[in-house]
Amino acid sequence: MREERAKSKNIGAMSTIWPFVRPYRLLIAAASIALVLTAVLSLILPIAVRRVVDGFEAATITLLDEYFGVSFLIALGLAAGSGLRYYLVTRLGERVVADIRKALFTRMIGMSPAFFERIVTGEVLSRLTTDTTLILSVVGSTISFALRNLLILIGGLALLLITSPKLTGLVLLIVPAVVAPISVIGRRVRVLSRQNQEWIAQSSGSASEALLGVQAVQSYTHEATTLASFDDVTEKSFVSAKARIGIRALMTFIVILIAFSSIVGVLWVGARDVRSDAMSVGELVQFVIYSVMVASSVGALSEIWGELQRAAGAAERLTELLTAVDSVKDPAEPVRLPSAAKGGVAFEDVSFEYPARPGRGVLDRVSFAVEPGETVALVGPSGAGKSTVLQLILRFYDPESGRITLEGIDLRDMERSDFRRALSLVPQDPVIFADTARANIRFGRPGASDAEVEAAARAAAAHDFLATLPDGYESYVGERGVMLSGGQKQRIAIARAILRDAPVFLLDEATSALDAESEHAVQRALENLARNRTVIVVAHRLATVKKADRILVFEDGRIAAEGTHEELVGQGGLYARLARLQFTDGTVPEKSGGDLGGIASPVKESAR
Repeated sequence: MREERAKSKNIGAMSTIWPFVRPYRLLIAAASIALVLTAVLSLILPIAVRRVVDGFEAATITLLDEYFGVSFLIALGLAAGSGLRYYLVTRLGERVVADIRKALFTRMIGMSPAFFERIVTGEVLSRLTTDTTLILSVVGSTISFALRNLLILIGGLALLLITSPKLTGLVLLIVPAVVAPISVIGRRVRVLSRQNQEWIAQSSGSASEALLGVQAVQSYTHEATTLASFDDVTEKSFVSAKARIGIRALMTFIVILIAFSSIVGVLWVGARDVRSDAMSVGELVQFVIYSVMVASSVGALSEIWGELQRAAGAAERLTELLTAVDSVKDPAEPVRLPSAAKGGVAFEDVSFEYPARPGRGVLDRVSFAVEPGETVALVGPSGAGKSTVLQLILRFYDPESGRITLEGIDLRDMERSDFRRALSLVPQDPVIFADTARANIRFGRPGASDAEVEAAARAAAAHDFLATLPDGYESYVGERGVMLSGGQKQRIAIARAILRDAPVFLLDEATSALDAESEHAVQRALENLARNRTVIVVAHRLATVKKADRILVFEDGRIAAEGTHEELVGQGGLYARLARLQFTDGTVPEKSGGDLGGIASPVKESAR
């Protein structure tokens, strides 16, 4: 994606933010009126100064007082207009950027996991913060400042021409000398600005990844290597920024040197005209002020051009995310899932490979059906495709071929938000948010009452440990549940799924982090809850799936065997081999049958 962004960025990219600005036309109009007012008053002020200067010799005391009074009123109007312009424009910038951030986050939160295989989350966060801050700077001040300086430049040149055509002609000779370095050096500034933003995004991504995995970093004493990697990226960002700053400083130096050196030369000519009575002292002062205003405007516009170029790159990067195409899409005319869905799930000749690993098939022509209310367990070695089945049911990805149905309806024919309401997931690695324990459980059903939350916690064997926390259910559990043990996080995740009360339960090693006592309690709770519900459970520990209605044995992306626990043990093969390893010392004959090792742990208890 970096290589694509390196192509054809130009100032026209700023037009992509117009849809976010358009709704606030009245605010833009009011800000424009204030902007024009301040520009006009700024241009009038030198005329008032000329009147005052020339009035020292020609005017009466009364007339001189009037000149000073008018000058004061102009200054007052200029101050009021500037304050109003600042308020309106800054408010507009904050509003627009808030809308962009909301639109970007809305877009990203709906993207499928396949999208995040191609982009680092930290880079998305960088665009959400750093790039939008650049947009804020432009919309909230730079554009207004640019327009004001442009008006002053045009108006100042016109009034210079009226004041002294001769001196104005000399001033106009300066313009090409100022514009040339802006055009030439500006291109280099744009390239360096883009590189700088890329390194900032990489730095943010590196820091985000390291902080999210801080326990692994510390436990493997990887701090020095991680710091070195972050320092390297950050230094590259600094070097890029330093080069950009150096080029901009050079451009500013050249522009200001040429502009003000030329003004000195023009003033020298003007002073000689005053000596020869070709113009008054007041006219020369007026001309000087306009010259300074014009030169300052040119210098400011050169600075603004660099800012606009940086913002153009930011706008283009934001547009890339806002217009990113998701490989998983909702249909234009979705089919509604029946409100009384019972949870029949079917795979029909499904093949799949992850987008980030093309050519490495995970599932190969897999077909099976799970009847409503049935419990089906998926077992097999790691990498056999078991967890992928759950991800496809949730439609985090679409299969390469074949189809997956819920209640006989292809998932691709329904809105994801519609059919996912019928699913309840307990992942192997539970997601715990930086909030209270109660809020984490209520995440399963936001409208649930406190009593329902606590009932779900009791069913998940979580109530006892939650009650002992300093603030009970209102205790803050930390980022990613850092203040909880692995088993406690898992029980909160199970409570969340129980509270959701969906017709289909997807359990991915749901009790893997529990101790024996908690596992037994959770299994009983899930068994009661799973009545009349469809349960698909992924498990490595066969003790938790022994009494499933059916067990599907996955091997190399295919279903190698299917049956009950007793049937599969009697058939020999992979399942019987795994059973011997887990339930005995590995020496029991393959066709021993029965409860291997005497372990009784009903699957309905684990899966439901």
